[in-house]
Amino acid sequence: MHHQALILLALVVSLCSGAEAWAQGKTRLANISRLKGQEENVLRGVGLVIGLNGTGEANDPATMRALSRVLELMGNPVTATGRFDEDAQQALRNVKNVALVMVTATVPPTGSRSGDKINCTVSALNGKSLEGGQLVSAALQGPNTQDASVFALCEGSVQISNPTQPMVGVIHQGCQLTRDVTTPFVSEDGWVTIVLDPNHADFHVSEAVADQIATRYLDDFLPSKMRLEYEEVRERFVHPVDAANIRVKVPDKFLNDTVAFVSQLMDESIYGAEPEARVVCNTRTGSVVISGDVEIGDVAFTHSNLTIDTGQSAGFLPLAPDETQRPKLDRLVKSLKNLRVPGQDVIEIIRSIDRLGKLHAKLIIL
Repeated sequence: MHHQALILLALVVSLCSGAEAWAQGKTRLANISRLKGQEENVLRGVGLVIGLNGTGEANDPATMRALSRVLELMGNPVTATGRFDEDAQQALRNVKNVALVMVTATVPPTGSRSGDKINCTVSALNGKSLEGGQLVSAALQGPNTQDASVFALCEGSVQISNPTQPMVGVIHQGCQLTRDVTTPFVSEDGWVTIVLDPNHADFHVSEAVADQIATRYLDDFLPSKMRLEYEEVRERFVHPVDAANIRVKVPDKFLNDTVAFVSQLMDESIYGAEPEARVVCNTRTGSVVISGDVEIGDVAFTHSNLTIDTGQSAGFLPLAPDETQRPKLDRLVKSLKNLRVPGQDVIEIIRSIDRLGKLHAKLIIL
């Protein structure tokens, strides 16, 4: 089988200067990070959904035991002894309108107070469908499995959001907290920790954020009579722990108003916050997303009916003869698209370049 086409792609584009890249990286700190302590908390528990139209689970020991316990707590035990014995199992064996479910509720990063109501998700552990069901009061515990304290109670009508998944439903405002869930963001010794988002966690970004915070608050960390040099401020008050965490000491002037400090801090404009170059390929949709100017090395290979050469081989003219820098991946992808190369083939070409060590970026395959 011979090649239907022999195509040379000599892709050369100019590099972006360091100053230009720095300016393009401007963003609010809040857009790329959060504060440690300001995390979502998931509450979990087990409950019963009743009122099902024959779509529950009959003759299931776990479901019958839970139903027996609920009836006992409501003053109507199945048997005179109140125990889950053979008589209780026999009495509940044919019940088909009950299903055992897992109930979860997510407390927002800002926390919630006792009495607040939030949505909860109900997922069936057995049965066929939760449609039309009613959740009997379910007690939810906190994320720490070693703590048996009850944080919330849930009940209400189950709404099926996706008809193709009748085993999962939502109860809007069906979870009421019984105790406060707080999310403190200042440590006992007066530090806050900035946590970079996973997509921005990078040693370069961490260092850039620390540098600019130290510069911006240089005069706030200590009174003017105790003026420090920038290097001392960095060492004593702003500490990048790793690629994702930066610890910042709350200045004395803000100790009684840490909210004002954090509000001001997270609103700061950060420059040079671009993480490492990345290429994200979605094999299901065939899409390719490239962050920044991703370079590729000189490489020549054959794929399907194409012969691809990103160098400047003799006998072929480059697509951009006036440019002399390294070729860029976006130019290659654009050229392949113009040649109507399928998205899956484009992704395979990128993977081949990466395997050869010629892709100067982190490749992420979804």
